[in-house]
Amino acid sequence: MVIFDFNKESDISDWKVVNDAVMGGRSSSKFYLNEEGNGVFIGKVSLENNGGFSSLRHRFNQKKIAGYRKVSIRLKGDGKRYQFRAKTNKEDQQAYISYFETTGEWQTVEIMLSALEPTFRGRKLNMPNFPAEELEEVGFMIGNKLNENFELVINNIVLE
Repeated sequence: MVIFDFNKESDISDWKVVNDAVMGGRSSSKFYLNEEGNGVFIGKVSLENNGGFSSLRHRFNQKKIAGYRKVSIRLKGDGKRYQFRAKTNKEDQQAYISYFETTGEWQTVEIMLSALEPTFRGRKLNMPNFPAEELEEVGFMIGNKLNENFELVINNIVLE
């Protein structure tokens, strides 16, 4: 099941950047399509004013995903660590996350859905891992407790 396959004609209006400015932080980022038609999430994470994260999310009509075991993401990072984030319902407070490392080259990151752990505002919750029955939001976050520039280029997100 294709969650999103970027190309030059992609409508990225449902992709939203959420930075730590919602809590008074000073991080900044943006999301756009590059000339090749890939999604580019780029910015600067700042620890100033108790900040420290930048995130990107994509909400869509809820999908039934029972039977899928993993998410496969074709991307090119900058050698930094990121989070993949998923929500069963966009109204849920908790997000289910997994960290992944980027290599600076094109790579396919595979994450088992059952390995996505529930968190809220950076704290692990005492709840079961991602139930993998429904999906209504996916996203990415960087927050490595560093002042740093970042760039994550995304080609596609697929459930297998």
